[in-house]
Amino acid sequence: MSDLRDQAPGAAGDAAPYDALLLLSFGGPEGPDDVVPFLENVTRGRGIPKERLKEVGQHYFLFGGVSPINDQNRALLDALREDFAQNSLDLPVHWGNRNWAPYLTDTLREMALAGHRRILVLTTSAYASYSGCRQYRENLADALAALEAEGIEPPRVDKLRHYFNHPGFVRPMIDGVLASLDGLPEEVRAGAHLAFTTHSIPDASADTSGPAEEHGRGGAYVREHLDVARLIADAVREETGVERPWELVYQSRSGAPHIPWLEPDICDHLETLHGKGVPAVVMVPIGFVSDHMEVLYDLDTEATAKAAELGLPVARSATVGADPRFAAAVRELVLERAATERGQRVERCALGALGPSHDLCPVGCCPARAPRPAAAGADSPYA
Repeated sequence: MSDLRDQAPGAAGDAAPYDALLLLSFGGPEGPDDVVPFLENVTRGRGIPKERLKEVGQHYFLFGGVSPINDQNRALLDALREDFAQNSLDLPVHWGNRNWAPYLTDTLREMALAGHRRILVLTTSAYASYSGCRQYRENLADALAALEAEGIEPPRVDKLRHYFNHPGFVRPMIDGVLASLDGLPEEVRAGAHLAFTTHSIPDASADTSGPAEEHGRGGAYVREHLDVARLIADAVREETGVERPWELVYQSRSGAPHIPWLEPDICDHLETLHGKGVPAVVMVPIGFVSDHMEVLYDLDTEATAKAAELGLPVARSATVGADPRFAAAVRELVLERAATERGQRVERCALGALGPSHDLCPVGCCPARAPRPAAAGADSPYA
């Protein structure tokens, strides 16, 4: 098992048979005029009226109509390119989004026309779930089908494994918690609880997340988050000498009220802790790669306002973002997958109790309610 402390980057190596890396993300508006069209892209097919989308868009309008996610992806692109160059990994890095420019299909078209034939995909989602994995794979299949329809030979795409328990993802979050604790008033620091937060999803989606053998209450989605939370809490205890109560909680629910979603909500959790006399809380957004809108609004705005209303001191720890250790982790994952594709045996780096995730999503993994083709899996029509 790898140590949780900072690690030297892995040795430079050969990315063959891959000739490019694609950073695949959600996308977000970059101005007030983009907000409603962006939300129309996100909700296409659901029949949501434009007036309702304008109401939902108020979160974005509070920040000038700009989601930070695109700038954060640009920073991650720069970090990846710098890390690759410093470690003699000659692998171009491209970027495409599901819901806003640069659009995935456009990016894949450019890559295919530039001659790229084997592409690795890094998604900005670390955990198993339909919305965090299979939906991206469905988007990839849609884009490849669009290229085929245009007479362009589609490249082969493979997705990097889930990296939720890679040291390069976990260690920066540990440091973020330690920094947040140090920033709390000294008189409440010792008694501070940890609230690990992630995106709430419908119970039914959670229960069927991951491979079929992992389906059940909470599925792989909850299991993976609990493993990461435990890793961070244990490391914080070891480095501070203080045992801190913690819980996995949820945020950003967006579904109909009658459909059960994962709970408790972060604001409800803050009320509960305040009622128990807890002196302070550190909110730890382990479910998010960067400080995008759901972190800025749901935690930094809404949950922080709730805490102020309660008189409960809170701090929000940093996400991984473009941390150089995360960029190094991506390089290690690229080299690991490339070596595996070449038939070599490699040590797969992972922390915690769950071990490294699968390279190839099996049939039945994170199923959709209505089956659709998905690339980069055992059931891919683009093998």
